[in-house]
Amino acid sequence: MSIQVLFFGATATISGKRSIQVDVGEDPVASAVFERVLTDHPRLRAHKLHFSVNQQYANGDEPLSDGDELAIFTAVSGG
Repeated sequence: MSIQVLFFGATATISGKRSIQVDVGEDPVASAVFERVLTDHPRLRAHKLHFSVNQQYANGDEPLSDGDELAIFTAVSGG
């Protein structure tokens, strides 16, 4: 099963990529894929990060399916 991981803003600069494909085992959850990406790109850990699954903010418990999209981005604020 393959998940597309997208990087936005500072995460793209740190990872040096806008997107990657991550091969995962069966029945992955969002937090496991997120942790795997952090392991592969440890400099990301220095930032307050959020992630979404298929364009919806995620808390990490979301089950993933083949072809799903996990986006990683830094905290955003508005005013």
